[in-house]
Parts: sequence; C-alpha cells; structure tokens
Amino acid sequence: MYEDQMGVRSWYQLEDSVLAASRHAYVDYLRGHGYALHTIGHYFACLAHFSHWLTCSGIELDQIDEDLIRQFISVHLPDCDCPGRKVCALNFTRAALRHLLKMLRAQGRIQPRSSSLPGTIVDELHRLDAYLDETCGLAASTRRNHHDCIRDFLVHQFGDRRIDMSRVKPQDILHFVVERSKELSPTSAGALAGSLRTYLRYRQFTGDQTRTLIAAVPKVAVWSMARVPRLLTKDQIVQFLHAFDTRTSSGRRDYAMARLLVDLGLRVGEVAALQLSDVDWREGTLRIRAAKCKRVDFLPLPVQTGRALADYVRYGRSQTAGRALFVRHRAPFDLPVTPAVVCSVVRLAYARCGWPGTSMGTHLLRHTVASRMLSNGASLKDIADVLRHRSLNTTMIYSKVDFRRLAAIAAPWPEGES
Repeated sequence: MYEDQMGVRSWYQLEDSVLAASRHAYVDYLRGHGYALHTIGHYFACLAHFSHWLTCSGIELDQIDEDLIRQFISVHLPDCDCPGRKVCALNFTRAALRHLLKMLRAQGRIQPRSSSLPGTIVDELHRLDAYLDETCGLAASTRRNHHDCIRDFLVHQFGDRRIDMSRVKPQDILHFVVERSKELSPTSAGALAGSLRTYLRYRQFTGDQTRTLIAAVPKVAVWSMARVPRLLTKDQIVQFLHAFDTRTSSGRRDYAMARLLVDLGLRVGEVAALQLSDVDWREGTLRIRAAKCKRVDFLPLPVQTGRALADYVRYGRSQTAGRALFVRHRAPFDLPVTPAVVCSVVRLAYARCGWPGTSMGTHLLRHTVASRMLSNGASLKDIADVLRHRSLNTTMIYSKVDFRRLAAIAAPWPEGES
C-alpha cells in the first residue's frame, strides 16, 4: 500500500539505505500533520533522492543534521547526475528534509540541534531563562526579547572564556550599549539597555557585585508622549471588517481574530495564545493570558465578537485534536497560529482596503479601541483595565487624542490690537 502511494521506485530506493527503517514512520508523520497525499508523495521523492546520496557518500544516520542537508542542497543538487532521480523544487526538498530532522529527533535517533555558542554561554542563558520565568514571572515572548541582547553581550565580553563579572568594567558596559545603539531607533536602544540591566540584576541576585555596572548602563531618551497615536475612523473600521471573506474557512478565522483586535484591543500574542477553554459561552467572558507577564484576566465578550467566534468554531475551524482556538488552515493543521500569522492577516486586510502604507500594524487597532472608549466617556483607569496596562503612565498617551475634551480646556488666544 505504502509503496503504491509513494511510488515503487522511490519506496525501494530507500530499502538499502540508512533511512530504510524510517519509511513508514515518515509517511505516518506527515499524515498525522494533515498533509495531502500528493504533497507527501513529493516529499517522499525528495527523501528517496537524499537517501541515495547518503548511501553513495557513505554517510551514517547519526551524521544527519542541518549542515549535511545544506551540503546536499547547495553542493550536490546543482551538479546532480543521479540516475533516474525525480526533479523536485528546492522548497519541496527543504521542507521534506526539515520534517525528516524533526521526526528523527523526536524519535531520539539523531542528536538535538547543536548550538554554535560556547557551552558556558548556553548554560548561562538557560539559568537566566529559568530565573526570569520562575522568579520574575516573565512571559516566554518577553524572555526571548531579552535573550538576543544578553547573548550578544556575553559573546562580545567573554567569547569562549569563563563568565566572570569581576572582569567587567563600567566602560565595557557603556561601550557595548553605545556601539550597538548606533543603528537602532531610540525605542530599540532603550530596550537594549533594559535587557542589559535585567541581566546585571540577575547577576546581583546570584551574589555578584554589579551595582556599579547597573549604574553604568546609559538611559536612553524615549519621548513616549511626543506623538499623537494614529487611529482609524469609524468608517475605516467598517471598511476593515468588510475586508474579510467570511464565506471561506480561513476568512471566518481571520474575521474572528480581527473582531478580537477591534472590539477588545487584544495584543496579537494574546490572540494567538487563546485556547478553546478560554471562551466561556454561558457567562459570555473571555480569559486572556497576558502576553507580557504571567497574568490571567477576564473580559466580557461583546455580542458581535462572540458571534464571529461561534461561526468560526462551528463552520471554519479545522478538525484537530489541538486545543488552540485559532489553528492553521494549511498543513500541519494541528498547530496554532503564531503572532506573525495574526500580524499578516491584519496587514493583508489593510492592503485590501487600499492602505498599504499603514505603518503601525496591529497596534493601530489597539490605539483605536482606547480612543473609542475615551470618547465614549471611559476614564483612563477603565481603559488601562481593558487594555491590561500595568501602569497608568502607559495609558496617559491616549489623553492626547480626546480632542473634544482638550478643546474644552484650551485657553482662548489673546486678542491683540488690529
């Protein structure tokens, strides 16, 4: 049965290779992830070619890794003269072999992906991540944002040497931040400095004397109140919501995500993280796992938002055992959407509305929700609660967009002599 579906030649080409025992498992792996039979056939042909190359090159199973696959694609394929091979597009070959790596690692048959970082830095980053997670309660997305900056600092400062904070001088800290900030915006430079302070406080927590180093991290001027937030008008919101084709499964999903952004001002990470159990249909509430910290909030579910979610769950959501509310509509179907998918959905809708130059992305919708609440009489505290701001200072920027109230307190222009 398998050989008929995958092609007899491809099937038996693997018979005497190091991948012979993986044939059935590979097909079952792809089927389990929802791939169509013809796609599996293409991937299997790529796998057969790869296995033939492994055999001819005398390569064993435990040598398969990303570098070997890059060698196969970049060096072998351009000059390939393998007899009777099926020509496959490069994107099919990359995808087929990427799935092979995932499957073999899940089975424990090859080594986990190795890191090019020195072991001392890898271990330090693991300890830091555990501290930020278990002690500080930071969300995974926030920890990832810190990770890259701190990794670069450790590589720059120590390389493959032992990490010894007593060797770090205040001028080292200043030099690192100044040099790295040259090509960054003020906001990104501020985030860089903040990540470095976070790491130095962690080292202080472990017993190192880093107080002078923390003081040496320069403060970056970021004028958060310098600009008025960009907003969408009521007509533009209507146009945006009409940009989704709710006759299709993916359109129903995208429309439901858009309603959460427009009606509740959720962050894209919060939308992507929603589970089926987070919707309480009886009480009409939505449980939100905050994207920036380990906090759970409950928000009332507006009627229109609830209808969009119900329509998607009943008629649009892929049949999968996964518990994520929003899932992929292309194989593998059992995976949840990522924040990048939510951003892409919004940007494509902007383009369909004829707004390709919109630069604020999904946060434009969050700003619009806050402005709408303010114009309807909500207090800044109410807005902070709905948007789940931890500080009222974050919400203060929206006081600048309530032009009606600002006009009421504006002093008249002094009249001069004509």
